[in-house]
Amino acid sequence: MVSKELVKYSLKNLWHRKARSFLTILSIFAGITTIFIFISFGLGLYGYVNDLSSSSSADKLIIQAKGMGAPGTTSTIKLTEKDLDTIIGTSGVFEATGIYVKPAEILQGKTKRYSFLLAYDPKKPLMIEFLNVKVSKGRMLTGKDSGNVVLGYNYQIPDKIMPKGYELNGNIEIQGKKLRIIGFLESIGNPQDDSQIYVSNEYFKELYGNNESFGMIIARADISKVYTVIDNVEKGLRKSRGVEKGKEDFFVQSFDDLINTYASALNLVIGFVVLIALISVLVSAINTSNTMITSVLERIKEIGIMKSIGARNSDIFSIYLFESGFLGFVAGVLGVIAGWGFTYVAHIILDFYGWGFLSPNYSAVLFIGCVIFATLTGAISGVIPAYNAAKTNPVVALRYE
Repeated sequence: MVSKELVKYSLKNLWHRKARSFLTILSIFAGITTIFIFISFGLGLYGYVNDLSSSSSADKLIIQAKGMGAPGTTSTIKLTEKDLDTIIGTSGVFEATGIYVKPAEILQGKTKRYSFLLAYDPKKPLMIEFLNVKVSKGRMLTGKDSGNVVLGYNYQIPDKIMPKGYELNGNIEIQGKKLRIIGFLESIGNPQDDSQIYVSNEYFKELYGNNESFGMIIARADISKVYTVIDNVEKGLRKSRGVEKGKEDFFVQSFDDLINTYASALNLVIGFVVLIALISVLVSAINTSNTMITSVLERIKEIGIMKSIGARNSDIFSIYLFESGFLGFVAGVLGVIAGWGFTYVAHIILDFYGWGFLSPNYSAVLFIGCVIFATLTGAISGVIPAYNAAKTNPVVALRYE
């Protein structure tokens, strides 16, 4: 144990060499701040993924044609009503609906913008369930809504998409036609989804004609047999489209597959970033060790005097171990505070620009863990210098110049 007198002595020495102590703290501080930032954002993203995994989207299958570009923008490979009928007739599929996706021109005064227009069958709102989103104002589409539109959250906010925000029951000009706004969706959390436009399939055909293909088909399947259902859907589509196995011009994914792909990519990115941060901490540990070695060399005579008046090896060891651990502790506390401040401000900025799903997540374990990790890093860095100081021969130390 470090006595009160030894603590005072250690703190006095650290303050006496405050420039060196500050640089040592700074090096550990940078690594801890980086680790805190990326772990907090990583926890936020993992929480977002878990929320999606437990949502009403879990029993959905997504069928898309292979091709370049966003859904609905390819003209070479198409999903048709025949494909939809094939999927509906597949064992294990409870219901399915086609989703039209098309770029749309939006006009407000002289301002022109482009966004994606999505059309679905209001009687089968599988797409809305898949997005796991509700209406924040107004109502959703019904089968009788011709000329009515539901808008993403950002259309309400001035200068977000258009100079002026739109209001419920107001009009919006899309593809040269005025549509009445009957609802706004709640914020999904990213600019693309929050700027989308939703109409019924029937009205979509009035805007673009009857020859358009589906951008995707969404099916609700037996969740207990989802991979068997996927195999059945693939077999049915291969047969109806006349393609061989391995040469499919379409792909079928479960919602779970999408989540796993996202989670795998997230694990890779977070792991890589944390690895870089750990390398930074390792460099900091080497710097701390170097600082303590220099401190031992500068205080050899002090060590000799302390030993000559009765200080034990364990006392000398404790002094230097405490000093290195204390530097790590201070760096950890400052790093956590700086990391929290950065993520808090970043969250406000991201939320303002529509990236709310990128919110950081905090826990007591994160705060305490980072401080403990920094303290241990400092302490471990000081073990060898502290050991060498403790083993110093007092006779040799008193002669040291």
